Amino acid sequence: MELYKKEEYYKIIGLCMEVHNVLGGGLLESVYKEALEIEFTNHKIPFRREKEFIIDYKGYTLNKRFYTDFVVYDNIILEVKAIKMLVDDNIAQTLNYMNITKSKLGILANFSPKSLHHKRIVL
Repeated sequence: MELYKKEEYYKIIGLCMEVHNVLGGGLLESVYKEALEIEFTNHKIPFRREKEFIIDYKGYTLNKRFYTDFVVYDNIILEVKAIKMLVDDNIAQTLNYMNITKSKLGILANFSPKSLHHKRIVL
């Protein structure tokens, strides 16, 4: 069985690993996001950082908005963390973002540990 969006997934994870290899773990989340922006731009990978999404409820637009860390290749959600370890709440957050955006692939990347930890989430 072929992985969904295999090539795109490997490119994104490869760049996350590059950022982690250069910067190491333990920095602020915002530092890793800025470095990822540079890598995506240099590798000509289309992305939007902190893209705003509107939530529709029964035809009503809610005032509350949410912002994904990155939308890469127009439909892959990338959530960046810099925490001790990933927990179920982090996965739930990514799943919620994927459901609202109708994205079928989410990546959760944690830069804080000694080596990059990541989860591939497919709907």
